[in-house]
Amino acid sequence: MNQERLLQVILAPIVSEKSTLVAEKNQQVAFRVATDATKPEIKAAVELLFNVKVEGVSTVNVKGKTKRFGRFVGRRKDWKKAYVSLVPGQELDLTATPAVAE
Repeated sequence: MNQERLLQVILAPIVSEKSTLVAEKNQQVAFRVATDATKPEIKAAVELLFNVKVEGVSTVNVKGKTKRFGRFVGRRKDWKKAYVSLVPGQELDLTATPAVAE
């Protein structure tokens, strides 16, 4: 897999009450990822960026909400969420800057 592509796969970590509960209970981390990203790409990107071993990846396609702007109806974009399971004993520090080997 191309390293440039892997750097574009993960868009942002998801920090919410639900993702924090999942992280504590199941040793999983939630990420917002590119809509065309595959599970092997997500796994390789997390391993590359954070220097951890990934056990598995689950993905969810989130449908965009319909919103009203006065009399106009608009719609938010659809997006993809990935739950990444880490190998037992591994920990991911989202506060640190990712280490990318150039």
